[in-house]
Amino acid sequence: MFSSHSLPYLGVLIMAVVANNMLDECLSSNRRYTMNVVLLEDDTYGWSRPFVQKAVEEAIEEDRLENIKHDLNFTLTANYNGFNTNVYNRQGCGSSTCEGVAILKILHNNGNVGCVMLGPSCTYATFQLVDDEIGLSLSIPVISAGSFGLSCDYKPKLTRILPPARKISDLLVNFMKEQLTFKDSWAQVYVYKKSSNTTEDCFWYINALEAASSNFASKTSREMLRGELDLKNALTAKKRHSNIFILCGSPDDVVSIKGKVGQIDEDIMFILLDIYNPEYYVNTTSSEAMQDVLVITLPQRNYTYGSNSAYNDTINDYVAGYHDGALLFGKVLREKMLSQRYNRAYDVPLSDNPFGNISFDGMGGHYVIDEYGDRDVNFSIIYTSTVTGKYETLLVFDTSRNKTVMMDTNPALIWNGRLPRDVPENPDSLDMQDVIVIVLSLSVVVVTAIALIFYRQNRKERLLQKRWSHINPHLIGPLDEKEVSLKIDEDKRKDSTFFNHRGRYDKKPVILKELKQTDGDFTENQRVELNTLLRIDYYNLTKFYGTVKFEYGVFGVFELCQRGSLRYILNDRISYPDETFMDMEFKISVMYDIAKGMSYLHSSNIEVHGRLKSTNCVVDNRMVVKITDFGCHTILSPGRDVWTAPEHLRKDGVSQKGDVYSYAIIAHEIVMRRPPFYTQNCSDPAEKIYRVQFPNGMSIFRPDLNFDGASERESELYTLIKNCWDEEPERRPDFKRIELTLGKIFSNLHNQASETYMDNLIRRLQMYSRTLEHLVEERTSLYKAERDRADRLNFMLLPGPVVRSLKETGRVEPELFEEVTIYFSDIVGFTTLCHYSTPMEVVDMLNDIYKNFDSILDHHDVYKVETIGDAYMVASGLPKRNGDRHAVDIAHMALDMVAFVGTFELQHLPGIPLWIRIGVHSGPCAAGVVGNKMPRYCLFGDTVNTASRMESTSLPLRIHASQSTINILQRTDCKFEYEKRGETYLKGKGKEMTYWLTGVTGAKYNLPTPPTAENFQRLQQDLAEMIVSSLDNRGVGSEGFKNRKTLSTKVRRRETNGSLQGNSPPEYFHLAVTDNPSTYL
Repeated sequence: MFSSHSLPYLGVLIMAVVANNMLDECLSSNRRYTMNVVLLEDDTYGWSRPFVQKAVEEAIEEDRLENIKHDLNFTLTANYNGFNTNVYNRQGCGSSTCEGVAILKILHNNGNVGCVMLGPSCTYATFQLVDDEIGLSLSIPVISAGSFGLSCDYKPKLTRILPPARKISDLLVNFMKEQLTFKDSWAQVYVYKKSSNTTEDCFWYINALEAASSNFASKTSREMLRGELDLKNALTAKKRHSNIFILCGSPDDVVSIKGKVGQIDEDIMFILLDIYNPEYYVNTTSSEAMQDVLVITLPQRNYTYGSNSAYNDTINDYVAGYHDGALLFGKVLREKMLSQRYNRAYDVPLSDNPFGNISFDGMGGHYVIDEYGDRDVNFSIIYTSTVTGKYETLLVFDTSRNKTVMMDTNPALIWNGRLPRDVPENPDSLDMQDVIVIVLSLSVVVVTAIALIFYRQNRKERLLQKRWSHINPHLIGPLDEKEVSLKIDEDKRKDSTFFNHRGRYDKKPVILKELKQTDGDFTENQRVELNTLLRIDYYNLTKFYGTVKFEYGVFGVFELCQRGSLRYILNDRISYPDETFMDMEFKISVMYDIAKGMSYLHSSNIEVHGRLKSTNCVVDNRMVVKITDFGCHTILSPGRDVWTAPEHLRKDGVSQKGDVYSYAIIAHEIVMRRPPFYTQNCSDPAEKIYRVQFPNGMSIFRPDLNFDGASERESELYTLIKNCWDEEPERRPDFKRIELTLGKIFSNLHNQASETYMDNLIRRLQMYSRTLEHLVEERTSLYKAERDRADRLNFMLLPGPVVRSLKETGRVEPELFEEVTIYFSDIVGFTTLCHYSTPMEVVDMLNDIYKNFDSILDHHDVYKVETIGDAYMVASGLPKRNGDRHAVDIAHMALDMVAFVGTFELQHLPGIPLWIRIGVHSGPCAAGVVGNKMPRYCLFGDTVNTASRMESTSLPLRIHASQSTINILQRTDCKFEYEKRGETYLKGKGKEMTYWLTGVTGAKYNLPTPPTAENFQRLQQDLAEMIVSSLDNRGVGSEGFKNRKTLSTKVRRRETNGSLQGNSPPEYFHLAVTDNPSTYL
């Protein structure tokens, strides 16, 4: 098995093998290896025929000599096919689009296609030959000394001896981004495009830099200059896009541009693409105009330009390209032949181009052909040395690796040894000294302005702080206690005083606290203090909204926390049991909330609480512990109670360290869940305060805190509390330190960061929710089972479509059925049987009979409509239509029921026969659900009435069928057997022809024999004795019968009056016996 990574390589290898089949075809051409040289006949281009033919013939001779060395007897031949464009308005490559195609067609028609095509050099002409979509389906490869355009890239049968525009574009992209010791990275550049007299190579090189989809345009910020006017404007502009100008041409073009523009900025640099000019290696002396120019050209060639060779005036890189293209073709053929001679495997190049991945030496130097058939070159980047005045190589760029090699690490460049930056400096920019002066001046102005703004703002704030206005009493509305009160203590809720001074301000629940020490006319210090308090807004501090003045006093308006004080929660062990709420996690969370609130308070402008205790630590509905009664030191006097620090008991005052002491007493309350300052030896608060204020020697008096039996985490917590109530205030930690300590204790407790009271509750709720999820899943499965059970019951009571319609819409549309068959049956003499039976025996009897009837229904496509007493009603053909099958299914079902009745025995009257009579009729019927309470699927129409009449006129153990039912049965394939009964009078219908259904041909039904008139006469005489005998066998005599609680009191009265004595037949036979079957009952 090949791996997925080997498949792309295998595809390339297959394409290479297919391409190299061309060489195999060439080898089998009887030693005639022809090259078709396609070029211009014009004398004005470097690749015209007069210049190229001599070079190709010399290459053929060199290849012949090389073949002789390898003992190979083959010689390349060449056909020369040119086209003259002098007759066109646009001469040269611009008008050579279809000439190459025309020449190839002529060669194909003459059978002189050959093995390879050398040329054309024009991109337009080559594109028509090699493009897969619009070009010809070439059978030979093309070797071109030219065809530079991007449109000829990646063509499998095209090999380009001269570097294409793609290589120039990659060179410039990499060179611009590269950062060297004498060059910064460049991003912005100008590209100059001549409007006329452009050479073939320059046209396509600049076109590659201009194309929006090219690599150069997408990776650089280039601006095109189209024409000399755009170039002149860019060179003379004060605000240029870039200092770098790229153009293609010769040194004469640079001299011409500078002559037309005049003086140019010294930071400007030209990059000249003069690829095919070997003059820089021949005459190395530069000119003054080339000092700010970098030249990109090919490396040193193997031919001597300007020598006394036979064609020294015509030799150039294009001519050398045709020469070396012939050498390349000969080299590939030679290697192929040698591999065949020595039975060596020819190394197929990893390319879909037959000449890809090959290197050789030629007139144009050392050639390296890449996998796409394009030449890779070590381009030379040449500059003019300011020291020697000669052309020197600055860099060499290897296109095969896209790497730059520095040839001169310390070049003598005109720009002080470094290439200029791409972004020009702002001509209007200031020097450093001016910048410093301006910055300092602006700084002074800005600082002065800011100082004035702060002064005015502070002055305004100071004035505002000295002002105070009460809240309008009308804005304080009543509080809806049902909406906001979540207290658990019902007795406290009922207490009318609990809701005193509570209300709603600005849609928020608030509590009003009376300020007894003032009449509402606050002093300046008090107003400042109240404004400071008004700006406090923190998560663990209650919000102060202002003051309100009523006739009976002045009140502060504070945020209401509905769950009450922390002291109240600690006392309520019923609502907040230790097992759920008040465990160690909860206690640490509460302590952490208080510490955060006090830490913020100490860092605010209020700086100190002074009255901290468990009664002014309150809990809101979100289980957040908040601190209240802070600030207002000029209005509220400091506390003096068991939470007061000893230094403030000895000397009145407040301090932050005193708040830490108060916090320790609260923490002791939380951890121990005891009254404030709990000790076993002292319960009097006044005594506790005295002993704290006046300690006995070295022994200080503090609440009980026993370390014995405490866990490691509890010991850490106890140590923190002891440090907080230290006698020496300076040794007590601040609240920032308390926060950190509690965080560490909690993280060690649960290996997580500290959490607040709310976080603790959320985590507990998550734990409860997981348990609840399992409970919900269990209850959901029970619900689904119960739902399925209910659905099954519904489907037993109503048809499936009717149940679904009722569940989805709550109603069922009535429906008319064109043809259905309805079955009625009842028990003959049911009243008489009830006379001899108790109610429970009647119920058991009917249950036994109809359960068996129901089981018979399961085997037929029928629907049980209802049972009323002993009557049993079944229909087929509704609510699901079944064609003519409704009559067939009812007939089969009726036969099954008669067969069952013949074998059934009454449990309480053994030996007494059970007879039923059956009526069947077919016709149209309407059906629908009637009523909302106990809905029933009811049938309406004359068909129902007729079927009922058929049953009432039937005889015991007989199936009475109407003419319509028989007609339907005759239309089916089932061979039912029936007897004509004759005309029968049906109430409301008159006389109708009816039939007895007796069986099915070929089917065996164990049907009981219906009683005849003689049987009736005989049974009339001894049935009463049979019933009495049956009752006697069960141990019930005549006295016992009188005492039985039977259903028919009327029959019992008749029996008492002698109506059933003698030869009078019982009612059982009165209902069933007929002497003339053709008469009606």
